[in-house]
Amino acid sequence: MINKTRETLSPFETDHVVQFMKNLSLKSAMENPWIIGAFLAIFFFAVIKRSKFVLLTLFTIISLMVLMRYTFQSGGDELTLSSTLPFLFGGLLIGLVIIYFSFIKSE
Repeated sequence: MINKTRETLSPFETDHVVQFMKNLSLKSAMENPWIIGAFLAIFFFAVIKRSKFVLLTLFTIISLMVLMRYTFQSGGDELTLSSTLPFLFGGLLIGLVIIYFSFIKSE
């Protein structure tokens, strides 16, 4: 039974987790069911506890991931005007939403 538990938990060893994080790309992170499940668990916790900070943090992380995937979908390292402007305005929109819900809107 101890060997079976050891084999089951071996993918969660530090070396495996570090290798996974090193090889993680934006596309694979958005398609990984473990990461999506973790975001959903954190989301439901934040909704139940009514934590505005956690919800804004999740919004920021997810929207930046979507924004980066949308604007830099070609996979190249070049920065062109057609990829930089949507990223700039999308980042500005994300910042405005965070400022509005953090400072302007009160409950």
